[in-house]
Amino acid sequence: MRFACGIRRLVVLAIVALHASAYAAEENRASIASPGGVLSVSVSVNGEGRPEYTIARNGRPLIEESRLGFILADAPKLERNFRIESQATRGSDDTWEQPWGERRFIRNHFNELKVRLTEKTPLKRSLDVVFRVYDDGVGFRYEFPDQASLKRVAIIDELTEFAVVDPATAWWIPAGEWNRYEYLYNTTALENIGQAHTPVTIRTKDGLHIAFHEAALVDYSAMWLRRVSGQRLKANLSPSSSGPKVVRSAPFNTPWRTLQIGDNASALLMSDLILNLNEPNKLGDVSWVKPFKYVGIWWGMHLGTQTWEAGPNHGATTANTKGMIDFAAKNGFRGVLVEGWNKGWEGDWFANGETFSFTEPYPDFDIEALAAYAKKKGVRLIGHHETSANIAHYEAQLEAGLDLYQRLGIDSVKTGYVADAGGVKAKAADGTTRFEWHDGQVMSRHHLKVVTEAAKRRIAINAHEPIKDTGLRRTYPNWVAREGARGMEYNAWGSPPNPPEHEPILVYTRMLAGPMDFTPGVLSLVGKGGQPIQSTTAKQLAQYVVLYSPIQMAADLPENYARYPKPFQFIKDVPTDWAETRGINGEVGDFATVARKDRNSDDWYLGSVTDENARTLTVKLDFLDAGRRYRAQIYRDGDGADWRTNPHAIAIETRDVTRDDTLTLPLAAGGGAAIRFAAGKR
Repeated sequence: MRFACGIRRLVVLAIVALHASAYAAEENRASIASPGGVLSVSVSVNGEGRPEYTIARNGRPLIEESRLGFILADAPKLERNFRIESQATRGSDDTWEQPWGERRFIRNHFNELKVRLTEKTPLKRSLDVVFRVYDDGVGFRYEFPDQASLKRVAIIDELTEFAVVDPATAWWIPAGEWNRYEYLYNTTALENIGQAHTPVTIRTKDGLHIAFHEAALVDYSAMWLRRVSGQRLKANLSPSSSGPKVVRSAPFNTPWRTLQIGDNASALLMSDLILNLNEPNKLGDVSWVKPFKYVGIWWGMHLGTQTWEAGPNHGATTANTKGMIDFAAKNGFRGVLVEGWNKGWEGDWFANGETFSFTEPYPDFDIEALAAYAKKKGVRLIGHHETSANIAHYEAQLEAGLDLYQRLGIDSVKTGYVADAGGVKAKAADGTTRFEWHDGQVMSRHHLKVVTEAAKRRIAINAHEPIKDTGLRRTYPNWVAREGARGMEYNAWGSPPNPPEHEPILVYTRMLAGPMDFTPGVLSLVGKGGQPIQSTTAKQLAQYVVLYSPIQMAADLPENYARYPKPFQFIKDVPTDWAETRGINGEVGDFATVARKDRNSDDWYLGSVTDENARTLTVKLDFLDAGRRYRAQIYRDGDGADWRTNPHAIAIETRDVTRDDTLTLPLAAGGGAAIRFAAGKR
């Protein structure tokens, strides 16, 4: 009997221990699935109390155990000895309207998991990790709560990892070597990636596509990605001259770390993850932000026929600008960009920037008279503030420069941050000059300062050599576009110029971050000294559809548009604001086809671009509206077209179609196709 009682006692103790073990395991793990059950996320702490997360898709591992945490400059690291103190979940499903964009209405449907991690050490510091899980992607961020044990957060390193399970190919540009994003993309195995700027796009061996990026980059250093082993990528924050890469006072939130996930490349274009993870519009009524097309005094400088500085070939003269205003008014362009209008371009401005004035025009540029003349013609001048990345000098004149534009009715500004290897020049708190990275915390603050000051004056901002786009246009809709990649000017003087694969890569990498001011439409197809642009005429037209921006430049010289009036018609017709966007087909670096519906009519537009390989694509027109006939105005590569030997060959034809039809598009090497579907009566 005593033996039987002992057995029962052991069984009871074993059951209690099993329940205690299960409770402890559950206490150190939290999980959430997307609304449709496609993606699932699990957060846990391992035996050392190190927090980790995993992601699965349709039950199959996608991201294996990946670290979370921080190394701090003046406090013990937030890396281990954690337990899950609490977890909370919620779901959300709503739809919001963009004031302008790729599509008018955006659904924001996610499930959220918030996990509080608390140290088991005497400090008992806490850190929240919040995951928002969509059917097409995941975003997560850290939230530092208000707590006595961690008031000031000085981050040396962020430990976030992305450990990709399946072998993959990656498209990426290097980070850390230059103060811009203006590189040609590398195509390598993921295990051979170097340190990279985001977005980084990968394709697994099974064809799944993932784009790694971030959303809502506010008062924080940009996240680079560095391969640490195998296919394990680690966050590496952009450096700071002060040592710690980020210094903040708690409470605060980091940017979201994002993964956009789709069965194919086109699915990435349909994801609104980045925008959805940003805060709603903070500016109120933004009806004054106008999508538009523009021309400008710009391409001539890159061809070497005009100069920014005053002199015999000065581009920004009153006479030249007046002629460009007349050209814009005649052809329906709202804006005229004028670079080189202001004093300070003499000397080595590229390396300094201290001579720029943002209120004083050159004597041969009558800004007052030209602003009035443009307004009379129904056109607006576009302001230009090149800073040479001397933000200390720029910020000292920022308000005065914007005040001038506001008084003259100039409601959009192109800013520029061209910098030499010395980097961004900024003032430290002690008044000394510091040299910063173009995407560090200092520049994150600076760009937002420019955007918010401009918004007070109802001015839109288009930043060149910018900090990367992370969807902040939702919160600040006057931040209409950025450059942030190798644009058209490299076709003028680049060595090498952009290759034919460049645009089919941009569509599924850089363009996932947000609008790009690529400055397309060079119908002459030649750069400086007659350098050939690796494109056909039809591809130049297609860029207006496949490379999204609410502001699009007709970058070529007016005399070249006069030489090619028929292709120029498409540039005049194509809108810049859309009700809907569809990714039709594509492969990263090979080809891309995109369809978009005009927000202000029932017309649809389609653009298709290819790499150096000629190919024939079949496009179903089932994106067109039901019950309506369309007149398809087709601009495609002509017989014998090839960017090397016959780039100007173009065929322009029309046919009536409905959504039940299919089109066959023959794309030449380096070529493309652009189509306007003009809606008829129902």
